[in-house]
Amino acid sequence: MRSIDRLLAVMARLRDPETGCPWDREQTFASIAPYTIEEAYEVADAIARGDSADLREELGDLLLQVVYHARMAEEEDLFAFEDVAAVIADKMIRRHPHVFGDAAARGTDEQTRAWDEQKAAERAAKAKEGPPSLMDDIPAAMPALTRALKLQKRAARVVLDWPEGAPGVLAKLAEEIAEFEAAAAQADRAREADEIGDLLFTVANLARHRGIDPEQALRDANRKFESRFRHMERSSDTPLASLDAQALDDRWRAAKAAV
Repeated sequence: MRSIDRLLAVMARLRDPETGCPWDREQTFASIAPYTIEEAYEVADAIARGDSADLREELGDLLLQVVYHARMAEEEDLFAFEDVAAVIADKMIRRHPHVFGDAAARGTDEQTRAWDEQKAAERAAKAKEGPPSLMDDIPAAMPALTRALKLQKRAARVVLDWPEGAPGVLAKLAEEIAEFEAAAAQADRAREADEIGDLLFTVANLARHRGIDPEQALRDANRKFESRFRHMERSSDTPLASLDAQALDDRWRAAKAAV
């Protein structure tokens, strides 16, 4: 039996209404969705750590999520795993006519433009009401920084962007900081939250103009902070909570120098 067929059989057994696992039987698309997102992050983490053995395992976990959703869909007579595989294969062939068809060979930039044009045509075909929007098919459940980057890239296609690039974004960032300070001075919590959102959105835009993935940059910053904090914990002979501000600052500086 092929490995994929074995996996499909395992999932069918887990979901069997009489002999399956009680937990697996009661799951739905909605209850499984958070696990799907989590597994995608774990794949990204294994890649970032350069751990190929862990990557193999995490890719298996992610594949299980696809199989899980496909099995639930099959039980509702919606579609099956084979349909999922067929749809993505057809899409890849359709979007690569220079590989699978008669189109001339494309460079990276030309292929990116053609890919965007193909996706726009697909969005138009899917539009149920009114004209399609450039903002269609950007999932609302995406991580906020990643979604901000996606929204900004789409808007930039119609030149809704800073023509001067990063300097213009930096000026906007200074403006947003001033607006937050004004809201904070008035102790307007709702406005503060709104201005913080604008600040984060602008930082994502700055990252885009510098060719930096803001989500990855923040993950790296999180990892760096965690490593330094753990170093502080390991190197301190007394609990951190018992230290005064100066002692904590000294240990933080030492951690920054070490990690």
